[in-house]
Amino acid sequence: MSDTVANIIQSLRSEIQYHDQKYYVEAAPEIADHDYDKLINQLQQLESEHPELITADSPTQRVSESPVSHLEQVEHRVPMLSIDNTYSVDELKEFRRRVVEGLDGQEPQWAVELKIDGVAVALIYENGILKRAVTRGNGKVGDDITHNVRTIVDVPLKLNTEKPPALLEIRGEVYMTNQELVRLNQQQQSAGEPLYKNTRNVSAGTVRLLDSQLCASRNLRIFCHGTGYCEGLESTNHKDFLAEIASYGLVPTPMVQVFDDFDGVINHCQHMIERLGDLDFEVDGIVVKVNDFRQRQQLGIRSKSPRWIAAYKWEKYEAVTRLNAITVQVGKTGTITPVAELEPVELAGTTVSRASLHNAEEVQRKDIRVGDVVVVEKAGKIIPHIVRVELTQRPKDLPAYDFPTVCPACGTCVIKDEGGVYIRCPNFHCPAQVKERIRYFATRNAMDIEGLGDKLVEQLVDAKLVLSYADLYRLSAADLLKLPRMGEKSCEKVLAAIQVSKSQGLGRLLNALSVRHVGGTVSELLANHYQNMDQLLAASQAELGQLNEVGEVIAASVYEFFSCDVGRTIVAELRELGLKLEQDVSASSPASDVFSGQTFVVTGTLPDYGRDQIHAMIKANGGKVGSSISKATTFLVAGEKAGSKLQKASALGVKVVDQAGFLALLP
Repeated sequence: MSDTVANIIQSLRSEIQYHDQKYYVEAAPEIADHDYDKLINQLQQLESEHPELITADSPTQRVSESPVSHLEQVEHRVPMLSIDNTYSVDELKEFRRRVVEGLDGQEPQWAVELKIDGVAVALIYENGILKRAVTRGNGKVGDDITHNVRTIVDVPLKLNTEKPPALLEIRGEVYMTNQELVRLNQQQQSAGEPLYKNTRNVSAGTVRLLDSQLCASRNLRIFCHGTGYCEGLESTNHKDFLAEIASYGLVPTPMVQVFDDFDGVINHCQHMIERLGDLDFEVDGIVVKVNDFRQRQQLGIRSKSPRWIAAYKWEKYEAVTRLNAITVQVGKTGTITPVAELEPVELAGTTVSRASLHNAEEVQRKDIRVGDVVVVEKAGKIIPHIVRVELTQRPKDLPAYDFPTVCPACGTCVIKDEGGVYIRCPNFHCPAQVKERIRYFATRNAMDIEGLGDKLVEQLVDAKLVLSYADLYRLSAADLLKLPRMGEKSCEKVLAAIQVSKSQGLGRLLNALSVRHVGGTVSELLANHYQNMDQLLAASQAELGQLNEVGEVIAASVYEFFSCDVGRTIVAELRELGLKLEQDVSASSPASDVFSGQTFVVTGTLPDYGRDQIHAMIKANGGKVGSSISKATTFLVAGEKAGSKLQKASALGVKVVDQAGFLALLP
């Protein structure tokens, strides 16, 4: 045996471990799946030729060749305690009162995270090598399920660090995605076997199987969120702990935020509940923890639960109904969104007849078909979403849903975003897009044309009086008075508002034009940098991409829009009609310097303010507004549906505040 082969094998293992980290922990894969499979195959081939070099922590050794005879019971060195539940904001506030009292009046930092509806397990690493995995059991004694947990791709067999803790017990939740449950139930149905009811039950049964090969076929996943007995852990608080285990290759629980005030905790809990329909895994609560480990020790534990943690739970409102149709909506940039048209059903005090299906991949992932019986859910009386299809009630030979290949509004062949999930109509003159663009053009954050509401826009486009932005400024009183229910006073107000909008300036106009990837922040940035439309039109794509907070994707979109015939025509027509194509420099002088040197990124939907209003407050106090998270970001202001920016902010250590937290920063 040559040292060269051993070195190649070790190099392959390190490379595979690196790509596991990029894929499962950072959600930023660098190679395609087939290239990853080539690495695994190459390693398997070398190990088969040199079996003496196989080690237990090799990526090829996840699945045992033969089942275990039974599950051994293992005593936990530190008991796996339960969590106190709260079911209302008042109960959650009472938990906070007890904690503050236990800390002698000191308000702690609070960590808030999702409570994954899975199976609690403990992973035990000795000097970086996975030695044992144990279920919670009764909290004191659990079952040894190491043979099954080794098959979970999220679980590193060897920690990704040269200096691992001597002993590290990580606690988390093994779960199954909703997509995997659909796939598994399709197999069950084909085999004439009973279908699985939910992801938690099948996960609980799978981790306790004796045959790890069967477990491996079910694609379980894990999120890590806590510790048991440890020696050598460096972190002193929960936020740092999640970052530390992520650096080891473990997958931390997602979407965690830390708050200094409890009002921020409560608001965030409500926002998290509203986002549950976007997740591909089940959640049965939100966990609120004291962030600092020393404060946790000070608070201590009761006989069955720690005093420093509580779960905020809610009643899930479910109803079963039939999906009568799937319609699609066309947005202002052509994005086509599928919508479930449901047999009306009472759910949490309201009648539900529609639910967004988000995109084509969502429909495919949940295998939703017209005619299906579906389970519709509201968590905490919020927005309804389809949880799953009741496959046992599916009519025989029900065809799969075919996403439209042409736009329903104009008949143009649709296209899918390169590298994305959205399907869109590329026809700029599509009447559905025209309506949505004109609606947005008139909104408060854009040209602020009072009186030009949805119904009037619909009438104007249908009557072919307005088919472009310029047509708005060509409207006459005679045109408007032809429309149903349009009186002279209303006509005068609308025409006056249209004329006033001509002076809004370059920043608002750029936002109003619905250029893909360009919102209020980027519009103001471009307007402040170039000062007038002519200088912007003269900018190259490379120059645009060098601007801070712009980047390659936005630069390409801006350059393409203003270089194409459509964009050039829009600018020429608006110039001829007298719109202001310069930026008002005097309006950008800050009222205070409290945010001087600080960069804010605003994401999601805030309860009381539009995003542009928050941007204006930041700029008015000397701050800078960014469009993407980086190490230079000081604060992320996060609202409902904040998306991936929350995870990136957490990974980079950027402080996150909600609306209340932001307002508290103002002078």
